[in-house]
Amino acid sequence: MDSGIIATNLVRLRKGRRKTQEDVASEAGLSRGAFRKIEKGRAVPKVEHLRAIASALDVPLRELVTPVPRLHRVRFRSLKRLKSRDQVLVAVGRWLHDFNELEELLGEQVPHELGALWERVAELRPQGVEAVAAAAREHFGLSVREPVHDICGLLESRGVKVHSVQVANDAFLGLSVAEEDGGPAVVVNTWDRLAVEHWIYSAVHELGHLLLHIGAYDVGEEEEDQDQEREAEVFASHFLMPKGVFWREWSDTAGLALLDRVLKVKRVFRVSWRTVLYRVSEPLPKADRAAIWKRMNIEFKRRYRRPLLKLTEPNGVAEGVFRAPVIAGPGTEPARLEKHDFQDDRLARLVRQAVEREVITLGRGAELLGLPLDEMRERASSWRVIPPVDPK
Repeated sequence: MDSGIIATNLVRLRKGRRKTQEDVASEAGLSRGAFRKIEKGRAVPKVEHLRAIASALDVPLRELVTPVPRLHRVRFRSLKRLKSRDQVLVAVGRWLHDFNELEELLGEQVPHELGALWERVAELRPQGVEAVAAAAREHFGLSVREPVHDICGLLESRGVKVHSVQVANDAFLGLSVAEEDGGPAVVVNTWDRLAVEHWIYSAVHELGHLLLHIGAYDVGEEEEDQDQEREAEVFASHFLMPKGVFWREWSDTAGLALLDRVLKVKRVFRVSWRTVLYRVSEPLPKADRAAIWKRMNIEFKRRYRRPLLKLTEPNGVAEGVFRAPVIAGPGTEPARLEKHDFQDDRLARLVRQAVEREVITLGRGAELLGLPLDEMRERASSWRVIPPVDPK
């Protein structure tokens, strides 16, 4: 038995079930110290101990000893080195492997639709990233006036897998995986200190990378390429807020105060207030840009009795404020969306099909969805009340 494989799987499975080391050790009849050595890969456990740990985690023994597929064609870069980077890659590799295996088992594979777009990207590049975003919207069946109501559903219906992970670090917003590793797939950090608007933006940001920079996908690269990041930001901005539609919506709110204009428009396009303000300030002279950011903060503070931005007085807005990334770290997001506005659901639907057809067990379904078994049982009870499709 490979202690490293066991250790990697233990951490993934234990955290996926929201259990502490003490929880698993106690349920498996081991001391915390003994379990910790196994989870750190410093000890090779006896078979009976492995069985006890598997039982405590409510997984088959094979889940502890089977190596996780390694990813190679990945774009995973962050503002700083993440201690959890390897663990995230392991979890994503296992998720993709399981997702593809389940699709094959049910005969429910969805071919991705990025191939035709890759062919057009080279042609459209001279016209700018905005043209690529417009072509992607058209290819995905979005009219020029149509906001993106459900980014997860849109991507999944076109064969791009979507996955949520929770990493307590605002330096990591998302990653994407090329088709050679089981993708294309988009993975978004849905940590609750990041606004839902950021989750949506991150998903489209990664779609931009999949279309514009697929040749640069290499798991060994960890440093962000600022030029590519800027291109992905432009893509996301224009995919979510096509220029013509944005300015029409913005013009319609001309009689409102700046704060109300921003809050209304951000809800239409499901983006952050910063994204709206960047678009509004983009064509203006530098001095006028600063004035808009400052005015936004004044109006917010007057209404809600707290600052929206950390501004240095008396100068108001520092130069870096309007040059910072569109996706900011944790902070205030007025008129914030809810988590249900970003919810990947295709894997859950496939799991329901497989469980109800008795292709997989309820326990395996819980593993695939990263749920505790008792929560999975509750979900199955919910399934029995409401049919999976319109009964008509």
